[in-house]
Amino acid sequence: MHEHASVSIHQPMQESFTIRAIEPRDNPAIASVIRSVMPDFGAGGEGFAIHDAEVDDMHAAYAGLHAAYFVVEMDGKVMGGAGVAALEGGEEGVCELRKMYFLPALRGHGAGRALMARCLETARELGYRQCYIETLTGMDAAQALYMKSGFRRLDGPMGSTGHFGCDRFYLRDLAVS
Repeated sequence: MHEHASVSIHQPMQESFTIRAIEPRDNPAIASVIRSVMPDFGAGGEGFAIHDAEVDDMHAAYAGLHAAYFVVEMDGKVMGGAGVAALEGGEEGVCELRKMYFLPALRGHGAGRALMARCLETARELGYRQCYIETLTGMDAAQALYMKSGFRRLDGPMGSTGHFGCDRFYLRDLAVS
């Protein structure tokens, strides 16, 4: 049900953006976003998500029954995205917020907050009980968003994502409050 819905957000004095389910035509654009943003934060080397095989075909990677990926468009251009899927090597009922990246022009428009809400809502709809995130030192705005979104900091990683370059870990219960 959430795959075909899109949400347009119009905020006073700010540009509008649209959040929608990824489509095959979005693969090159979101791969470009991921590959351009991650090195800006020192996450271009081994042990980071930039090297995951799914980056070249995000639509197919999230087409499963227990996964979803959304893109954010502004001015008709894909400027960011994020998704949820089962945490690799994790307990049943735990998903991971994956590949949440925005081009600089999209930042500061409320898209992060809106996309986070969409991903968490989708995770609940898919039956997940908890959502896990891993990131790294220096991604301060992202970590502030995680904390404002109800995530708590963990002392170490969960699952087996293969992202050994990450050094910050967060978890959020998905029970509706």
